[in-house]
Amino acid sequence: MSELSKNELENVFEDVASNYRGADIDLHAAYAQMRKESPVLPENFMEKLGVPSIAGVDPDRPCYTLFKYDDVMRVMRDSTLFTSGFIAEGLGAFFDGLILTAMDGEEHKKMRNLLQPVFMPDTVNRWKADRIDRVIREEFLEPMVADKQADLMDFALYFPIRVIYSLIGFPEDRPEEIKQYAAWALAILKGPQVDPAKAEAAKKEAMEAVQALYGAIREVVEQRRAEGGEGDDLISRLIVAEYEGESLDDHQITTFVRSLLPAAGETTTRTFGTLMTLLLERPELLARIREDRSLVNKAIDEAVRFEPVATFKVRQAAQDTEIRGVQVPKGAMVSCIVSSANRDEDAFEDADTFNIDRRQKPSFGFGFGPHMCIGQFVAKTEINCAVNAILDLMPNIRLDPSKPAPEITGAQLRGPHSLPVVWD
Repeated sequence: MSELSKNELENVFEDVASNYRGADIDLHAAYAQMRKESPVLPENFMEKLGVPSIAGVDPDRPCYTLFKYDDVMRVMRDSTLFTSGFIAEGLGAFFDGLILTAMDGEEHKKMRNLLQPVFMPDTVNRWKADRIDRVIREEFLEPMVADKQADLMDFALYFPIRVIYSLIGFPEDRPEEIKQYAAWALAILKGPQVDPAKAEAAKKEAMEAVQALYGAIREVVEQRRAEGGEGDDLISRLIVAEYEGESLDDHQITTFVRSLLPAAGETTTRTFGTLMTLLLERPELLARIREDRSLVNKAIDEAVRFEPVATFKVRQAAQDTEIRGVQVPKGAMVSCIVSSANRDEDAFEDADTFNIDRRQKPSFGFGFGPHMCIGQFVAKTEINCAVNAILDLMPNIRLDPSKPAPEITGAQLRGPHSLPVVWD
């Protein structure tokens, strides 16, 4: 790995984190106060924290922020009353093509039905042993074992990128190109900005990254199409996918794959980092999971509830409505604070405790309802393989006492920036 490409990718990752970091306050304490005093706030709470929106929010549109579990559940579940098409004006404007999160109604349902089978457990489980677990162990963790120390966030940044690009269908023998594509994908996330002085330059950089990524993906799509779509990768499967007699053309496949990439590495990286931080802070729980690996998925789900990476979701009211007695006019934006809903004391017993044994109940870390994250099973499988491999290969792994303890930070795209560990 050349030092230039290594630093470029890490720098972009840091830039994205700082872009969405927001004000340095105790967010969970603030959310608890809002649940109690202003569960439906007639303001854009995240904007006040200095967090840019991927929604392209018109400043003239009113915004209502929701903090309670039941209210967030209602909005996430009802995609007819609370729509997503406005995303096409925000982050979607950088894509020019198939972006599922910016679709509503029948169009969304049809496209989701066409795409969904590629991401189902039976497909992902076929990839698990050879294309996920083997790569994580042999290419990443085994070469690290003799060092007996590492910053796990270095590993966390690179393994999801390596795995997802392989699953998508990119050639595996061009690692430098993959790092460049990953840097472009992250640069797209820097497009939305709060500071108008930075917005124009960030938009220009994001648009250049979008176009470069399109060209790289389109080349692979055309190659897989020429091979008859016979491979077991995601692009090949999309080429042969059909729903009600319809299939996808090369432009649709290219733009859909491109829309996946900014989150494909980003979310998995931060979720893994958060989970490992929470476990390493609790050595007895980590020892218990080492002895009983059936608990790994429970730990992943609880981490996604306790500290979700994507901390809020935005929808738009399609007609006048009322939420908890507050009138919400047609066209208003509705910002659902997932991090608050996931810790609502009326929904979760002892909500501020990280407890992998709690009774299972839906949380919103991967969204909910019709727009639930299409790739969540891929992400959870990657994280499961990574945790199991670490427990197998790094005996007595623990936080490095000589380094600062990891901190989970950020008002959006939340997670640790550094996770120094040692093992025997």
